[in-house]
Amino acid sequence: MTDTRAADVHPSADVADSADIGAGTRVWHLAQVRENAVVGADCTIGRGAYIGPGVTIGAACKLQNYALVYEPAVLGDGVFIGPAAVLTNDEFPRAANPDLTVKTADDWHAVGVEIGDGASIGARAVCVAPVRIGAWALVAAGAVVTKDVPDYGLVVGVPARLIGWVGRAGKPLRADADGWVCPDTGERYIETDGVLAPAF
Repeated sequence: MTDTRAADVHPSADVADSADIGAGTRVWHLAQVRENAVVGADCTIGRGAYIGPGVTIGAACKLQNYALVYEPAVLGDGVFIGPAAVLTNDEFPRAANPDLTVKTADDWHAVGVEIGDGASIGARAVCVAPVRIGAWALVAAGAVVTKDVPDYGLVVGVPARLIGWVGRAGKPLRADADGWVCPDTGERYIETDGVLAPAF
C-alpha cells in the first residue's frame, strides 16, 4: 500500500506491504513499520524506530531514533516521540501462561496509548498503556506515565506527576492575574477545575 514515490523509505527499513505511508514521510535506516499501520503525511520515522501492526499515526509527526510504538497506539497530528521512548501495550506482561506454555496472541488483550495533537514525549519516557496523553501535553525525558495526562499538561518523574502547563510552543506557561500566558507567543490560557483551555 505504501507509495514509495510519495514517501522516502530507506532501503534498510522494513515496511510491510499493507502499511500505509503518507506522502512526504521519511522512514530512516532500520526502522520497521508493521502490517496495517497507518502513518500520515510529512512524518519522520527515525533510525531503528518500531511501529506495531495497526498503529495509527497522524500527519507531521516525528518519531526519533529507536522509539517503540506498540499496537494499538493512536497518535494525533504533530506528535513528537523522543529517542528510545516506549508506548507499551500489555497491562499484565508475561511471556508464558500459568502452566508455562508460551503465550500467543489469543492469550492476551492489547491495550493502547492515545496521544493528542501536538503532544511531545521526551527521550526514554515510558507510557504504560492504557493511558491518554492530552493535546499539546509534554512528558519529560525519563518519565513513566501511568495515568492520563491532561491537555497542555507538563508531567515529570517516576511515576509521572503534573507540575505545570505548557503552551502550543512547548514552553512552560507563566501564571498571572488573568490566568496563564506563554512567554514566547503571548497566547493566553484559562484553568478551570484543573482543566486548561486556550483563551483564544
